[in-house]
Formats: sequence, C-alpha cells, structure tokens
Amino acid sequence: MTQLLDVVIGSFLGSSVVTALLGVLFLRRNKTIETQIEAQFNQGLKVLESTRSWKEQALAELFGPLQMQLERTKRAFERWDNKNLHLEAEVIQKGNIAIRDLLLAKGHLIPAQLMAHAIALIEHYDAWIEAYNRIRNDSTLNARTDFVFVGPAGYPFPAKAEQAFKDQFKALQHELYGV
Repeated sequence: MTQLLDVVIGSFLGSSVVTALLGVLFLRRNKTIETQIEAQFNQGLKVLESTRSWKEQALAELFGPLQMQLERTKRAFERWDNKNLHLEAEVIQKGNIAIRDLLLAKGHLIPAQLMAHAIALIEHYDAWIEAYNRIRNDSTLNARTDFVFVGPAGYPFPAKAEQAFKDQFKALQHELYGV
C-alpha cells in the first residue's frame, strides 16, 4: 500500500510539475501573441492618425484654397457680359495663377486618382497664362482686344477635372468634420 501511495504521490507531483511547466510555456506564448497583437493595433492606429493628418493637411493646404479659387474664378467668368479688363486681370488672371501654383506646389497632397485631373488643369492654366501674357503685353493691342480664351486653341477648360477636385473637397470635409 505504501508503494501504491508512493506511486500516486510521485505521479501527482510529476504531473503537477509538468502542468506547471506547460502553464508557464502557454503563458509565455500567450504573452508573445498579445504583444504582437498590441503592436499591430498600435501600427493600425498610427496609420489611421497619419491618414487623418494627411486629410487635414490636404484639406487645409490644397483642397480648401483650391475650392475658393475655383469658385471665385467661376463667378467672375459668369460676370463677363461686357468687357471688363479689371475683372480679367484682377480676378481671372490672379485666380488662374493661384490655382496652377497650388497644384504645382502641393502636388504631394494630390491623391493618385486625381493626378490626371491635376495635369489637365495645369495644362489649361499654363496655356491661358501664356496667351494672356502674350495678348495683354502686346503694345499694339488695346482695351478692345477680346478676352483671353484658350479653348479654341486646343486647351478647353477641363470641367471634369474641376468637378473631381470639388468632389474630393466635399468628401474630405464630410469625412473630417461631418459637413
């Protein structure tokens, strides 16, 4: 009977040691998995924070100012019922330059899906600014010279590009501020 008791106690102690070792191994394994999951979660948070940061920067530095200039020049263009060189020089020209310069200076904030639209706008504004400078700086022309339009020369205003940027502006406003 003592032998049986020794065997039972020995088995019990042996299984307790094995159980304790397995418990330590599983605890260590679970801790490693937990650390990996936490690291992935934190990386995901950083990506989300980075994405929000980009959206805020893009809205503040590119899409907001671009929206204002596009609206400003559009409204000025709609007022062109009579010749108004001041309107052309002060609003249209300065607005067109501002839009082109924004797209060029803030190209790093332009999403890939808008890059072709940005290029179309830049091409149009480059052509318009070149024609404007040529026509308005020609001393043989006078105030009766027609307004500057480059659509007939093969550079029509890319309305789809304008709309794509306006849509992105609205989407960013909605995502960030629920507006």
